[in-house]
Amino acid sequence: MSSNVEKIKERLDIVQVVGSYIKLEKAGSNLKARCPFHNEKTPSFFVSPARGGYYCFGCSAKGDIFNFVQEFEGLDFKGALKVLAEKAGVPLEKENPKERNEKDRLFAVMEAATKHFEENLKKESIPKEYLLKRGLEEKTISNWRIGYARNDWQDLYENLLTNGFSASEMEKVGLARKSEKNTAGYFDFFRGRIMFPIFDSAGRVVAFSGRILPSLDDGKTGKYVNSPESELFNKSRILYGYDKAKNQIRVRDYTILVEGQMDLIMCHQAGFTNSVASSGTALTMDQLQILKHMSNNLIMSYDADNAGFRASERAFRLALELGMVVKVVMISDGKDPAELIQKDPDEWTKAVKDSKHVIDFFVDSLMSKGLNGRKLAEEIKNRVLPFVKALESSIEQSHFVGDISIKTGIREESIWEDLKKVKMDDATGDGAENQSIYSSPKAAAKQGRKMSMEKKIFGVIYWMESKENPEIDPKILRTKFSDIVGADHLKEFEKEIVQNKSELLFEAEVFFKDKEQLQDEIDEMFLNLEEDLTKEEFVKAMDELHIAEKAKNKAKISEILEKCQDISKKLTQLSKSKK
Repeated sequence: MSSNVEKIKERLDIVQVVGSYIKLEKAGSNLKARCPFHNEKTPSFFVSPARGGYYCFGCSAKGDIFNFVQEFEGLDFKGALKVLAEKAGVPLEKENPKERNEKDRLFAVMEAATKHFEENLKKESIPKEYLLKRGLEEKTISNWRIGYARNDWQDLYENLLTNGFSASEMEKVGLARKSEKNTAGYFDFFRGRIMFPIFDSAGRVVAFSGRILPSLDDGKTGKYVNSPESELFNKSRILYGYDKAKNQIRVRDYTILVEGQMDLIMCHQAGFTNSVASSGTALTMDQLQILKHMSNNLIMSYDADNAGFRASERAFRLALELGMVVKVVMISDGKDPAELIQKDPDEWTKAVKDSKHVIDFFVDSLMSKGLNGRKLAEEIKNRVLPFVKALESSIEQSHFVGDISIKTGIREESIWEDLKKVKMDDATGDGAENQSIYSSPKAAAKQGRKMSMEKKIFGVIYWMESKENPEIDPKILRTKFSDIVGADHLKEFEKEIVQNKSELLFEAEVFFKDKEQLQDEIDEMFLNLEEDLTKEEFVKAMDELHIAEKAKNKAKISEILEKCQDISKKLTQLSKSKK
């Protein structure tokens, strides 16, 4: 494993990897960007080519190329290893099956199940004919690893037992269930279904969606049944087809979101390889964040007669709150994308091309119903203005308010008044933005000015110690720090902050870009630190004076007054030195 990591790091640098996901801008010897891990308006995410790492001063995300891919794509380490190995062209060395941990075993049982379902489909004519009749090509069936679960109680269970997997492992990933009648027995969870493997971002099978074979559909079970959530499968984060679509989403700069497996696979077969599917579940903020990482533009396809369309309005609003450009592609005559593509791929292409911004779509839909007067105004307020409210940009809001006014005849002033009354759930915000001790007054105040100053100085010390030819001798900096705060305090302070050494070093490197001014800036920090400590000393002396005066201790009063005068003179000198 370690040799794989080393080989990958030799071929891929941090800028190359991070830059393939987000746009980076030069910032001195480093690069910066808006952080992909939290919502922010100003860049606080920095990449250091020299250190092979990244750090965000807003949310404290940090690490190397493996950490970045894990966080960005929602993968475990081995998933990130697989993704980066493919980017680097490094063939991964095969593992010893005996050395696999429990999670590896669960991935292995899902892979074995996928192969078994694929073999079943090759031998069964009815499910194969159904797929071909729906318009899928042989190559597509193979690429998406579609299979078949026989209408048998223990077909998969017995096969997996033979291949060395336990009933417990099958149960953990939702492939088998324990029989209530026979405590010693298990039965297959999927039976008589066409099986669509669901992959994680690294292309590993984590779950299945099983479509009942029409000839076996008695109406008593759901048309589609999905694997239950497991250690491998978190349905709120997984998007069907994302592993195959992510690169094309980035290249084409937009995502097409459809509802089901057949819709998604037919989209890819027709060349729309930047498509993903929500697989019948409500779209979540996590899924939208994943898509936003790749592109800010989202086209959502829904059937106009779909009863679930209204429920999807929340997803539209969440996407708008994230700052995404959301469009809707509508298909007439109750068809879904798969049916339309099978009938006429060009018609689907036209539908995507003619997609409308979600706000335009809702306004036009209401207007097509012939609504007018008070009823139209009420519908605009309830159905459309929440989307306008969700827009990040006031300029965009102004554009749509004007557009709505022109289309409906409602005065702009009235629309603005109603917009003010629209209540929204808490939107994603910038609460974590700019928490650096160098750039945030609030953060500095919270930590205390003295603590903030000490961290700044130590950041520079660590930075200089990391360089072969430092601009300032770090030993001199340590000595000066010790002279000001005391050797004991220096030791205790460094014990507290040593675990944050890499962050302090990174911050110093980013914020002290001008090497020519570095000496002046470090001198000023030392002066500020000494001034703060002297002020603390003065406050302490005044407290002592108050106690001495209460005790009427004339000798002590005289001693402290003399001390206060010395401190006052020192403060005056420090103040002059800063000018």
